[in-house]
Amino acid sequence: MKIVLASNNRGKLAELQAMFAPLGVELIRQGDLFEGEAPEPHCTFVENALAKARFAAERTGLLAIADDAGMCVSHFGGLPGVDTAYYCTQFGYEKSDDNNVRALLEQMQGVADRRAAMVSTLVGVRSAKDPEPLIAMGRVLGEITTERRGTQGFGFDPVMYIPELGQTFAEMDPAVKHAHSHRGRATLQMIELVRERWVR
Repeated sequence: MKIVLASNNRGKLAELQAMFAPLGVELIRQGDLFEGEAPEPHCTFVENALAKARFAAERTGLLAIADDAGMCVSHFGGLPGVDTAYYCTQFGYEKSDDNNVRALLEQMQGVADRRAAMVSTLVGVRSAKDPEPLIAMGRVLGEITTERRGTQGFGFDPVMYIPELGQTFAEMDPAVKHAHSHRGRATLQMIELVRERWVR
């Protein structure tokens, strides 16, 4: 079964493909099929993920899965949230994972409340007009470190510390991260939904 992943993020594709492999599903990055990205005008993860999934399904005619994920920092009232990927641009930096981490560490200097949640919402559709999208959500609580730790992963992984594991996501073996991350939790739910609803 081929499913288009409504993302151009290669790190996200690699993580999700590894977790979907047991189903015999081949995830294809949308950027390998067409150019452009869906608008993401909404303020919640689920609405943006649904918009992206519908867009990819419409463009390709394939089943589509979209992920909208981000960091919700307690000190910032849950922001940056859906604007996580562009977080650093509001501080004059060019959009990149490295600059996002740099900007977050700068904005968190001297802040005592370092609690944060990483949230992942996966939405799957059979077509652009699917009235019954599959929705899976994963959330993990942690703390923002004061400096980068580890070299694995992508995004905010080097500064997202998970107290019960004593490591940042970037310090974890990928299998450990998949088992405990927000995306891992959402993906396990989505795999069960796909198995139940889409696999024949």
